[in-house]
Amino acid sequence: MNTISLQMEWQSFAQKALNGESLTLEEGLAVLEAGNDELLPLMHAAFSVRKFFYGRKVKLNMIINAKSGLCPEDCGYCSQSIVSTASIQKYSLLDKDTLLAGAREAMARKAGTYCIVASGKGPTDKELEQVADAVQEIRRTMPLKICACLGLLKDGQAERLAEAGVHRYNHNLNTSKANYPAITTTHTYGQRVETVEKVKAYGMSPCSGVIIGMGETHQEIVEMAFALRELDVDSIPVNFLNAIPGTPLEKADRVPALKALRVLALFRFICPSKEIRVAGGREVNLRTLQPLSLYAANSLFVGDYLTTAGQHVSEDHQMIEDMGFEIEISAL
Repeated sequence: MNTISLQMEWQSFAQKALNGESLTLEEGLAVLEAGNDELLPLMHAAFSVRKFFYGRKVKLNMIINAKSGLCPEDCGYCSQSIVSTASIQKYSLLDKDTLLAGAREAMARKAGTYCIVASGKGPTDKELEQVADAVQEIRRTMPLKICACLGLLKDGQAERLAEAGVHRYNHNLNTSKANYPAITTTHTYGQRVETVEKVKAYGMSPCSGVIIGMGETHQEIVEMAFALRELDVDSIPVNFLNAIPGTPLEKADRVPALKALRVLALFRFICPSKEIRVAGGREVNLRTLQPLSLYAANSLFVGDYLTTAGQHVSEDHQMIEDMGFEIEISAL
C-alpha cells in the first residue's frame, strides 16, 4: 500500500471515530502494527479526533501517594505489593493537613485535578472518613477537581465519597481479562469492573486505564480499549510499565517509544471523546518523543507518580507551550 493510501486509511479511522463508530479488531491491530514510516500520518489522524473534542487544551493532574506500601495484594508491576522487595517509603494514610498541602501544590503546578491515591486492597471505614474529611475541606477552599483511587469499595463507601465531593474515582483495569491472572491473583478482573460500575452508580466520574508492557499481545491491547469503551469511562490513563527493581516484572522490556505512540493513537480512535491521559512511565518509555504524545492524548500527570519520579513540572509546562498547546484551567 502506498503512502497516500495509508494516509487515507488512517483518516478513515478518524472519520469512523468522529461518526461514533468503533474500529474493528482488525483495524485496531493495523494501528498497532503500522510501520515507522506511517507514524506521522497516523498521529495526524489521531490528532484530528483529539482536536475535534478537546482543541489544543491539555488537562493536568497531580498525584499524592496518600498511603504507601503495606499492601496485601500481589500485583506484579507494583513496588508497594506484598511480593515486592523494592526499596520504597512505607507509611499509613497521610493526615488531613498533608493532604491539604498536596492540594495547594497541585494548584501551584496548574493541575486541575488532584488525585488522592492509597495502597491496599481497599480502604477501611476509618481511612475513608479521613479522605472524605480532607476532600470536603479542599472543596470548600480550592477550585480543584478531586479524584480518589483507594482500591475496591465496600457497600456505602462509594456513596460516602460522592457525598464528600469526590468528582472522579480511578480503578484501572490494568490489563486484559485473559492476561489478568498472570499479573495478580489476590483479586479478579471482574472485581475491578464491578468497582467501576459502582462508582458510576453514585454519580462519580469513572476513571479506568491500562498498563502497557506486561506481556500482553497486540490483540489484548485492542481488547482493553474495547473494554473501556464498553464501560463508558470518562478518563483513561494509559500507563507504560516502569519496570521497578524488586518487583516480579523488573526484567520486562521497555515499551518502544514508537509503539507507545501507536497505542495512544489506538485509544483515541476507539474512545474518541474520552480524556486520554499519558500517564505513568511516559518519561521512561516515550523519552524524547513525549511531545508527540499530545497529538493523541489530551491529559497528563505533572510531578512524581507513586514511588517513581516524573520530570520537573517546568519541563512539562515548557513542552506544552513548545507544542503550541495550552493548559486547561479547571472550571468547577
